[in-house]
This record gives sequence, structure tokens and C-alpha cells, in this order.
Amino acid sequence: MLRTHSAAELGKNILGSLVTLAGWVDRRRDHGGLIFIDLRDRSGVAQVVFNPEHSPTSHALAGDLRSEYVIQVMGEVALRPAGTENPKLPTGEIEVLVKDLKVLNTSETPPFYINEDVEVDENLRLVYRYMDMRRARLKRNIILRHALVRAIRNYFDERGFVDIETPILGKSTPEGARDYLVPSRVHAGKFYALPQSPQQMKQLLMVGGLERYYQIARCFRDEDTRADRQPEFTQLDVEMSFVTEEDVLSLTEELFTMLTQALRPDMRVITPFPRIPYREAMAKYGCDKPDLRFGMEIGDVTEIVADSDFAVFRQTVAAGGVVRGLALPGRADISRSELAELTGLAQSFGAKGLLSMALMGDGVLDHLNMEMVKSVAAKYLTLDQIKQISVHIGAKPGDLILLVADESAVACRVLGRLRGELGVKLGLADPRLFAYCFIVDFPLLAWSQELGRWEAVHHPFTSPVEEDISLLDSAPGQARSRAYDIVLNGYEAGGGSIRIHQADLQRKMFRLMGYTDDQINERFGHLLTAFSYGAPPHGGIALGIDRVAMLFAGEESIREVIAFPKNQQAMDMLFDAPAGVEPGQLKDLHIRPMDD
Repeated sequence: MLRTHSAAELGKNILGSLVTLAGWVDRRRDHGGLIFIDLRDRSGVAQVVFNPEHSPTSHALAGDLRSEYVIQVMGEVALRPAGTENPKLPTGEIEVLVKDLKVLNTSETPPFYINEDVEVDENLRLVYRYMDMRRARLKRNIILRHALVRAIRNYFDERGFVDIETPILGKSTPEGARDYLVPSRVHAGKFYALPQSPQQMKQLLMVGGLERYYQIARCFRDEDTRADRQPEFTQLDVEMSFVTEEDVLSLTEELFTMLTQALRPDMRVITPFPRIPYREAMAKYGCDKPDLRFGMEIGDVTEIVADSDFAVFRQTVAAGGVVRGLALPGRADISRSELAELTGLAQSFGAKGLLSMALMGDGVLDHLNMEMVKSVAAKYLTLDQIKQISVHIGAKPGDLILLVADESAVACRVLGRLRGELGVKLGLADPRLFAYCFIVDFPLLAWSQELGRWEAVHHPFTSPVEEDISLLDSAPGQARSRAYDIVLNGYEAGGGSIRIHQADLQRKMFRLMGYTDDQINERFGHLLTAFSYGAPPHGGIALGIDRVAMLFAGEESIREVIAFPKNQQAMDMLFDAPAGVEPGQLKDLHIRPMDD
């Protein structure tokens, strides 16, 4: 080893010891005779001092040191002089009096500051990702992710799960997104597909009698990137035989409780995790991944305003629409410009408009009168109607009511997105709470107008609720699934289900989704054949490692917890990929580019 200690291992317990450190020059300060260097390694920073009286040769060399030079120093651990301690550093009470210095490598001027937490263009950071990793923020996130994965592995190892790798090169089967295809050189005109998830593989492992499987799996989906999505990602994949939903949910709740306590002990967790039916989540929060760090629930006032004199409400309800709203606490005094911004935001989410109703006053609803109501709709509504609206939405004098009149799906979506953005913006979300919940009782199927057929809400291997199986023949849209999602602070952290394990039921699902028997046999014959050989009941869950790491790190983008992510255009800025290839490579793969 080129060092005896890391920076973090230095302390008062080894005063007077000779140590050898190696790392990067983080900062250099020349105080006339003395030169101070903050030496940085992965563990932290230590101050090393060059004194011309102790080592003239090392002091002369130190005069040429610059940021990001790689150095090795040997010296004696000593207390810093009284009054020069740095309480912000774990090593702030000591320093190393250098006797010998060796420059292991020099460095060009860095493309951005390494030792300062300043904003840097993301694409520039990605081009020089190896430099970005030296910065405290990204290094901390990557190490946290390591700790997260290690804790997950230990958790499942202790519970009798087997860690099994599944293939990366597989067959293209419908999973909900576009596949990444890999052409075969040996089999002309044929392609492998990279896995969107190991879904069928883990089910086959259950048929194979492994009973308890987990994997930190690499997955690939050719879809547009966003803050919490990458074209290649990592998930914790879990499957168990002979289980019910309760077994999977209990295991998952215990896992996340343990992870929070181990990695984010500063955060509160409320147990047991609430279990919210899908329809209730959509009605109260406008989405199936609600942020429960604050209230501000959506209320339905359709019946209250159905026969009101306000034409917009009356006509919307008459056409089969709804009127729903939420209350912004303490924002009755909102300015016109802020209100215009909210209206524009609602319209960008798909609303035709946004009606506001400011309730002025002292916070007591019984004291409300018409003079305290500021709204274009006030003269068309009675005081009793306004009070009923307030009660249904949870508003009181001093609050601002926002109402959307539209189709049910539109009103839910618009208010859900407004709630999510405004709850955080207004500071309503508890910053020290990890608010977990499970969403359950999802619909099994949804009708696609575009495709003219039923589509699986989760995936086609999800089992229907047993008592709803008969509905597949008469009313498929009413059938519930045995699916569940886990949500953390407004993000879907993972999802799973109890699977179909009977060949005839699985075939029925495929037929409902518009597949012919020939297509079913060609794409899924291997799975149906396996089910005919004694497949056990089984179920599981998949959790997004990148997304969970992002939330645990307090970041807003998963790119901040991935060592080498793609940018927003799915480009690898460091390696400049995707890139063209040599014509000979295409010829080997039996591929001819299409003419422009």
C-alpha cells in the first residue's frame, strides 16, 4: 500500500505517530513560510503542513502543488495550534507535519471546482464524470447507494432467499415499453432483447422449486428519460412461492423500515404503512402515488353544485362531469399574478380552467358570510353551498379553494398534479418524514381506445382477485387485480403482484388482450408449458434501486445516484454513445442501414 492510513483514520489517538497518506490536493494555502494542503481521499480530508525548517526539500516541492495533483506524504500526526482547529472537519483537531512528499501525478486545471458545492452544467459534469465523482455530493450518494444494496442483500440472505442471476440476452415479449434489440451474428435476421425486467424468469424459478429468489437486476427500457427514469436501471427483484399479498407486503414494510433506520435515522417512519385502495387514492389525491407528508386532500362537490346557478358547474355535471377541488391553507390573500400562474399551471395539466374561491376571515367557518368570499362564482352560489363546499374540501376562512369542473379523469389528474407541486412549494411537506404507503386493489385491465382492446394495468401475468375471475367473461373492466405498489413521498418505489400460475387462466388473459392462439404460443408457449407441470402459487415485488437511492439521498434526479448515467436525451456524454459503428460490423450482423 502507498499509505498507512486514510484521512478519516487520523485522530488524537495516534498523536506522534508517523503516517503515510495518499490522495488529491483539495486546497492549497501559502502563509509565507508555511504551506498548508488539504489532502483529500475517499474517506475525507486531512490537513498536512509543509515547514521549511522541518523538511526544506518537501517544502520546495509543495510550492508547485496545484488542485487535483495526486500526492503521497509521510509525516507526524500533531495537534493543531490552539485557536486554529476546524470543528467542521472530523480531523479538524489534528494535522500532519510533513517530512517527505512525493508527487504521484499532476493534473490539468479541472473543468469545474471540485472542492466547492457550486452548480455546474449537468452535461459538463457527465462528460467529466470521473472528476464529478471526486466532489463530496456525488461521492456521498454513490457510497449511500452501496450501503443500500449491501443492506438489502443482508436482509434477504438472512431470510433464506437465493441470489440468482438471470440472462441479459433474451426474447422480445410485450412488457409495456419498447425493447432494446440485439442482432444475432450467428442467426441472421434474428434478435435478442435486453430484459425490461426478469418477470418471466423469476416465475420460472418458482416453477423450478427455488421458492425464495432475489436479485439486484439490470433492466432496460427504450423509453424517454426523465428525472426518475433511465433507459437502463437497477431493480431489486423478489419472488416467493406459496405466499399471499400479506406475506409480500409485510416483508416489504419490514425491509423499508429497516433501511430507513439504518441509512436515514434522521427520518421518521410511521408504521404500519397505510394501505390505500386505488380508487380511494385517485379520489383523495388524484394519483396512485400520493405524497402523504401533508394533507390537502381533494374533495368532490359535484352533488352540491349540480343544480347551482353557476352555469359552468351545472353544465359540466349535466354532461356527466364532476366538480372537485382542494384547499390551499392560509392562501386566501393570494395575488392576481400568483393566481394567474396557478391557472396556467392547471391548463398545462389539461384543465379547461381553474376556479378560485378565497375565504377571508378568522379561520372559523361559522363566522363566514358572503362578503368574506372572493370569487367570480360567489354571486351564483348560496352561503350554504359555499359552506358545504368548504366542509367537503376541508377549507376554512383564510384558505384558498381551487375548483376544477371537467371529466372525472381530467379533474383527478389536474388536481393531483397541483396538489403534488403546491404541497411542496408551500412548505406543507414534513421534511423529516418518510411517508410510505401501499396502493392496493388496482383494476386488472383498462380499455385502450387507441388499440381497441384491453390492456393490463400492471402486466399480463398479474392474477385477478379470485372472486372476480368470472368477470373476465362478462365485465373485464370491473375485475380487480392482486397487484400492489409501494409509494414513498409521492414516488412509486416499487410494485408487484400475486401472479397467475395456471395455464388456462393465463391464456384467457392473453386472449383478452387481443393475442391470437398462434401469437400466444409463439411468444409465451414456454411459460404456459411450464405452468402445466405443477406451478406453485407465487408472487413478488420489484423495487427501483435508483429511485430509492435518490429519495434516501434527498436528490431530485436518479442521475445523482448513478455512477455513469445517461443524460436527458439518453446520451452517454462520457463515451459519446450511442455512436456509429464500422460497416464491417453491420455486415457481420446482417444489417443494412436504411437510405435517408
